[in-house]
Amino acid sequence: MIQAVSKLKMTAGPERTFTAVVLLVILVCFDAGFLQTAFQVCRVCNGTLQNGTAVGDFCAARSGQIDGRCCLGMQAQVAESIIGLDLSNCSLKQVDDLHEATTAQMIDLSANPIFNLNDTLFQGFTQLQYLLLPVKLDCPGGNASWEKVETRGNVCLCEDQRNSCYQMGNISWDCPENSLCTPNGPSFFQCSCADNHHGYKCLREGEFPMIEVLGILGAATVLVSALLWVTQRRKAKSI
Repeated sequence: MIQAVSKLKMTAGPERTFTAVVLLVILVCFDAGFLQTAFQVCRVCNGTLQNGTAVGDFCAARSGQIDGRCCLGMQAQVAESIIGLDLSNCSLKQVDDLHEATTAQMIDLSANPIFNLNDTLFQGFTQLQYLLLPVKLDCPGGNASWEKVETRGNVCLCEDQRNSCYQMGNISWDCPENSLCTPNGPSFFQCSCADNHHGYKCLREGEFPMIEVLGILGAATVLVSALLWVTQRRKAKSI
């Protein structure tokens, strides 16, 4: 027994070291894989963002980090979000989802055989200021949603997104009383209740009764659970 314990003590160190090394390798591989797949939209096309392109120059001017076809914004030396996306010349016939790039300030979809874009594709893109499209496409939301719309060769440039709440010179009348209008992408806006208002169409005044609601829900949950326990217990057969 003493010899067995001594042998275990002698081998415990190397085994633990080996296990730690294996775990470290797994974690490193996992982190690398996570970083490579963090933004799938950055790898819709092969290749990486190139200098001399519209998004490439935009990225260099903002000291961004290149990740596939994306330019990532840096905060405290950490890449946090997509600020530029270059999907030009990718042979794309349609674009269905760009939700990972809602923080982008510049997107290039030019040089693609795209015939139309979904009206809601850029909903939520409140920071988008430069959008390059194939010349046959119109800017999302129409010309009224952009300060400048021009054609440069085979590219349609939509520049400087306008505040959707003030496109007609007045705040949108579609928001109910006691609410505020905030832009939500080209031609889109959303309404949020002003202070001290909540509920349907922001008609209720005062703070939302969170404690009361949670109390009622908690009591209802306990009551239903108790009823179920009692009814199910009667049906249970004793062993």
